[in-house]
Amino acid sequence: MSETDITSLVTGIAQRALETSRQLATLGTEDKNRALRAIADRLEDPALTKTVLNANQKDLDAGIAAGLSDAMVDRLRLTPDRMLGMAQGVREVAGLPDPVGTCLEETTHRTGFILRKIRVPIGVIGIIYESRPNVTIDCAVLCLKSGNATILRGGKEAFNTNSALMGLIQDALAEAGLPPDAVQLIPTTDRAAMEALLQADQYVHCLIPRGGEGLIRMVSEKARMPVIKHYKGLCHVYVHEDADPSMATDILLNAKCQRPGVCNAAETLLVDTTLLETWFEEAARALHEHGVELRLDSPAATAIGDTLPWHPATNEDFDTEYLDKILSVKTVSGPKEAIDFINAHGSGHSEAIVTRDDAVAHAFLNGVDAAAVYWNVSTRFTDGYEFGLGAEIGISTDKLHARGPMGLNELTSYKFVATGTGQIR
Repeated sequence: MSETDITSLVTGIAQRALETSRQLATLGTEDKNRALRAIADRLEDPALTKTVLNANQKDLDAGIAAGLSDAMVDRLRLTPDRMLGMAQGVREVAGLPDPVGTCLEETTHRTGFILRKIRVPIGVIGIIYESRPNVTIDCAVLCLKSGNATILRGGKEAFNTNSALMGLIQDALAEAGLPPDAVQLIPTTDRAAMEALLQADQYVHCLIPRGGEGLIRMVSEKARMPVIKHYKGLCHVYVHEDADPSMATDILLNAKCQRPGVCNAAETLLVDTTLLETWFEEAARALHEHGVELRLDSPAATAIGDTLPWHPATNEDFDTEYLDKILSVKTVSGPKEAIDFINAHGSGHSEAIVTRDDAVAHAFLNGVDAAAVYWNVSTRFTDGYEFGLGAEIGISTDKLHARGPMGLNELTSYKFVATGTGQIR
């Protein structure tokens, strides 16, 4: 297919999405929920699940042959349990309050008319993402519930899986009586298709890129429409000298090891120097037993000596999102140094402190600039499902429009609605 043909293809998709978005904005809650339940039914159907898993296996085989890391393969993999989890997530979104039409504010103008600020859909949302096919479902259902039309552009590594899921979604839309163009997948992985989408600001109201930092920066630089983004999840766990030792180890292991290939996994441990000869040695041993490669600054390396394998940490390590079982370790002389280090090297995603000292904890929570901050809680909870949003379309590290996990409310804008009795100015 030529570049001209691809541009024409994407433009047609965007035009249909814009037309459909105007219909979606007028739908009632039950109309949208009926479509969501139809999607969930199909995700639970054994025959349809088998079709999706067969497509996913093709992508897995190709990804492994291409040398994808274990963490990336895990992000790509679907299983029967993950399919059921996706279905449960869809049903939970159906059960959430519909944000569209909610009155955010109401005032009476001095002349007597009523002025209300009402939630409305954004319109057409384009999502560009890599690897994780569950994003196809999450984005489709969240945009549907919030009254938005969606254009999905997945990565080549998940193309077969995404195509199978899109067939399932569009069958569900048809059953529910909704327009099939409410959710569309760009049916090619050619880079020209993404370039065309980035230029389609006449039809697409915002883009949300999900993937590596390189993808997100490229989209942000080239897109003609607003972009809601997070560049990376460079998350820290700071263990203060007054931390409960057992709790600190449990939180650290969970934040690093429970699922290292996701954006809310910890990449750097900050540890008070007073803990190097006590808690840190035991924690390092536990990390090693979980298969974590340690990259240590000089004081931490001295504390470990030759009791465990380790590598010296470089300046680059402290700015790296590993998405793997690798952890950088930086020693600090107290909470101020920890806060300053996080604000200099973090990505504004999720940051945690472990301490029994209330004053230190509040200084950390107030001083760290991130979308989510935690006191004696693992960073792994930064997630739309865990935050009660049903699912998420992404985790924004921006400060305008949306920050943190983006659920239904974050996929709406608002308009002012005035109701009067003939007032003039």
